[in-house]
Amino acid sequence: MPGIILIGFGTYLFLQQLAIGFLLPLLTWPTLVMIIGIAFLAQGYSERVYESILPGVMMTGIGLHFHLAGKFAFWPNHTIGMFVLILSIGFFLRLQKVGTGAFSAILFLILAFMLLFYDRMAAYLGFLQNGVSLIWKFWPVLIIVVGLYFLFRKRK
Repeated sequence: MPGIILIGFGTYLFLQQLAIGFLLPLLTWPTLVMIIGIAFLAQGYSERVYESILPGVMMTGIGLHFHLAGKFAFWPNHTIGMFVLILSIGFFLRLQKVGTGAFSAILFLILAFMLLFYDRMAAYLGFLQNGVSLIWKFWPVLIIVVGLYFLFRKRK
């Protein structure tokens, strides 16, 4: 992993020194985050250290999101929703190799869709607008309650 990070950072710094015009928009901090994420993914898949998959997906996804947000009309600009979606993808990829974490992956996927598509859902449910807005205001309390349940439930 250190080798991949050093090669990536060295390439990044070398390209920065060359100042090639069309590459300048890519030579920002999200690229550095992506380099570290790719190193985690390489370690996770090549060395079978599957616990490295989740942080690799998170870092690569966050870097990619900040590169694409605002530049493409199709890319969601909702950072928290994208963060939760990337987290869900990381759990799904880890589930594929480790076999655990399905509930977390599905829960984060549902949460991501709620965050990313709230405006559309509210428009479709226009007749429930007042109730939906009240629920939307207090739904983080539900997440806290579910988190407390998982924290204090007795394990078998």
